[in-house]
Amino acid sequence: MKHMLTISKLTKHFSIQERTLIALQDIDLSVTEGEFITIIGPSGCGKSTLLRCIAGFEPPTTGFVQVEGQEVSRPGIDRMMVFQGLDQLFPWLTALENVAFALRVTRTARGTAKSRALARDYINLVGLRGYEDFYPHQLSGGMKQRVAIARALSVQPKILLMDEPFGSLDAFTRKALQEELTSIWQTTKVTVLFVTHNIEEAIVQGDRIIAMSPQPGRILSVIDNPILRPRTPDSTEFAGIWDALHRLLGIQKGPAGGVLRPPQKTAPFEEIETPHLVAT
Repeated sequence: MKHMLTISKLTKHFSIQERTLIALQDIDLSVTEGEFITIIGPSGCGKSTLLRCIAGFEPPTTGFVQVEGQEVSRPGIDRMMVFQGLDQLFPWLTALENVAFALRVTRTARGTAKSRALARDYINLVGLRGYEDFYPHQLSGGMKQRVAIARALSVQPKILLMDEPFGSLDAFTRKALQEELTSIWQTTKVTVLFVTHNIEEAIVQGDRIIAMSPQPGRILSVIDNPILRPRTPDSTEFAGIWDALHRLLGIQKGPAGGVLRPPQKTAPFEEIETPHLVAT
């Protein structure tokens, strides 16, 4: 398969008053078409900044980002982004109109009838048939994220960038959307880069898992995930990747019984996340 995304020696600095913050340092990464990549690391390690550089929202200080051999210098509809916040939709537009708006603005579909018809297809793709005429305030958090995903996919991007899209949702909704996103990815074959703090989510979703260091953000390791989908935490391979990520990210093991948890925090197995170290 061909290379979709190439990142070479990417470093990103931010100047804050008289201080220079190194958000990312010497990032090298190659992603092939159709891959599902998850990115995990502590808060402040530059995960979101990396996505923003790929999206063209932030210029690299040094290094470069290329999509299919073309250097990224600005945002484009070949790279669409879904954020964590539940306020991404236009509140004065219905679910269908939010998706159709993106189609009209990007000229992916010309004319109101064509844009609404295509928008309806993507609303159906994310499982919201029957909710086309609902406004954002009438939708649950999970439904809003489904609409945001439908809007991003409707313009047929080459790369879908997802910045903790399920981080604000409850555990049940999060699990349902993980499964739905996998189904959508398998249908559309879009290349996905997915940022998360949740180790289980990183393993369930990613075919390769990128573990990042605390600030300045560097790639500690890229872990191949050979587990067949659908993935569950009860397999030996899952436990092996779980342990490897805990070692890489410096998360401590608990007492006898093998319970794993971040320092100074106790949580059920399925809810353990990477520690939030430095917010930027």
